[in-house]
Amino acid sequence: MSCREKNDPIGVDLRLLLAAVEAAGEAILITTADLDEPGPTILYANPAFTRLSGYEADEVLGRSPRFLQGARAERGPLATARRSLVSGEAFRGEALNYRKDGSTYWVEWLITPIRDADDRITHWVSSQRDVTERRASEDRQALMVRELHHRVKNTLATVQAVLNATLRSAMSPVEFFDAFTGRILSLARTHALITEDEAQAASFEGLLRAELDPYAEGGRVSLAGPDVRLASGLAVPVGMALHELTTNALRHGALGHPGGRVVVTWRVEDQADIPTLAWTWDEHDGAPPALPTREGFGSRLLNKILTVQTAAEVDVAFDADGLRICVRMPLVTA
Repeated sequence: MSCREKNDPIGVDLRLLLAAVEAAGEAILITTADLDEPGPTILYANPAFTRLSGYEADEVLGRSPRFLQGARAERGPLATARRSLVSGEAFRGEALNYRKDGSTYWVEWLITPIRDADDRITHWVSSQRDVTERRASEDRQALMVRELHHRVKNTLATVQAVLNATLRSAMSPVEFFDAFTGRILSLARTHALITEDEAQAASFEGLLRAELDPYAEGGRVSLAGPDVRLASGLAVPVGMALHELTTNALRHGALGHPGGRVVVTWRVEDQADIPTLAWTWDEHDGAPPALPTREGFGSRLLNKILTVQTAAEVDVAFDADGLRICVRMPLVTA
C-alpha cells in the first residue's frame, strides 16, 4: 500500500463501501438514470443478486432490469414504480421476477435515486429482498380465510338442514333433543378433525374412530384400510353418514346386541382414472338387520344426502348375519 493510499480517507471509504456492498445479504443493483427503454442499464450487481437470480454479473451488465420480468409479472406495481421514479421519488414495492432457470421469485424493492451536486438524478440504486416465502405464507393464510368463510356458510346451512330433518323425523321432544344433539356433536367432531389438520382434511379412519371408538371394547369394532384423507367437502357428509350408521347400529343393529360386531373395510380404486374410496360397513351377530322402520333422517341421508354431496354409489343389503352397506365415492370435490 502506498503512502497516498494510507493517507487517503476517501479511497479507504470507497474500498470499505464496496466490501460492504459485496458482502450484503440483500441483492443490490446500480443502474443508469434513464427510465425509457432500452434503459435503465445495469452498471453493477453484487454477489447477492447473482445468488438470487442465478445470473452472473457479466450476464446482466449493460442490460435493463426489465429482462427479469416475465408473463406473470403484475403490470400495476410496475406502472406505480415508474410514476414514482419519474417524479424523482424513492419507491418501495414488490414484484415477481424470473430466475435464469425460469423459476419465479418475489422481491421487495427499494429503489433510491443518486443525485449529483446540481440535484440531478444520475443513477438508481435498487436493493432487493427475497420475500417468496412470506408471500406464499400470506397466500396460504388468505386461502384459509376464504376456506373458513366458505365452511362457516356451509356449516350453518348444514345445521339448518339437520334441524329441519330432525324435526320432521322425531316422534317426541326427547327423541328430537337426543337426535339433534348427537348430530351436532358429530358435526363438531368432524370439523375439529379438519381444523387440526394443516391441509384442512380429515382421515377416513379418524372419522370412523370418532364415532365407533366408544363401542370398540372387547373387539366389537374392526377397522381395516389404508390412510385416506378426505377434503372438507367430503369429510362433512361422510362424517354425518357414519354417525347415522353408528346410531342405527346402537338402536336397531349390531351395537345394540351384546355379541354384535361392526367391521368396516376400505380401499382406494381407480374408476375412469378417478381415485375412488370403496368402503363397506358390515354388521354381524346383532339383532335382525333393519334400518329405522320409518323414513327417518338416517336413511334419507344415506340414500340422498350422501349420494348428492359426494356423488357416491350406495348399496344397502340386509344379509342374514346383519346389515351391510357398500359405498363407492370419488375422492374429488367440485
